[in-house]
Amino acid sequence: MIHAVLIFNTHGKPRLSIFYTPIPPLVQQSLIAQIFSLISDRPAGVCNFLDAPDLVFPLPTNLRPKATSTNDRWKGKDRAEDDDTRVIYRHYATLYFVFVVDGAESELGILDLIQVFVESLDRSFESVCELDLIFHFDEVHHVLSEIIQGGLVLETNINEISLCVRSGASNRKASAASANPIIPTLLSAPGSRPGRGSGPGDGPRRWLAAMGV
Repeated sequence: MIHAVLIFNTHGKPRLSIFYTPIPPLVQQSLIAQIFSLISDRPAGVCNFLDAPDLVFPLPTNLRPKATSTNDRWKGKDRAEDDDTRVIYRHYATLYFVFVVDGAESELGILDLIQVFVESLDRSFESVCELDLIFHFDEVHHVLSEIIQGGLVLETNINEISLCVRSGASNRKASAASANPIIPTLLSAPGSRPGRGSGPGDGPRRWLAAMGV
């Protein structure tokens, strides 16, 4: 399972943080800081994934072990479940793309998935940069939702992902246009000749009438 997808810059400022495991916001901020500390200290050329047993992600309720009367047994069992947490990342220019996963995920498969995510963003923004993630965060969330849902991978085909993103964007524009109460034909176009009996304030009055004011 994928616990979290994070993007932050080389100064540690998060540009995207999606947690698929329910965690309180304060704990999320602490985990982001820990992950950045782990990654930023690593020299260039080393492996792109590392074990992170200190990052504690709670298990879903149906997978949690039952408590026993012996605290040591509980702690040991809980620790064993948390030991398989892994951080997998790629560094692009000023951005780190980070996936936090459990032992069920393939490290090389997640590295390929990060590449799919980045290439899908490139197609959406035509060479994505950090500013795109800041000012178009809704589009970034849309791209990611076409790839991952609930911590599980849905799609890895970049062409299919881009097609769904473009289709969703066109549907949103069509929906916004149909919900707009302003009727363009009632607005006076610049340079058009006024009709008989119309005055300078006729255009605004007709616009207000179309709005129901």
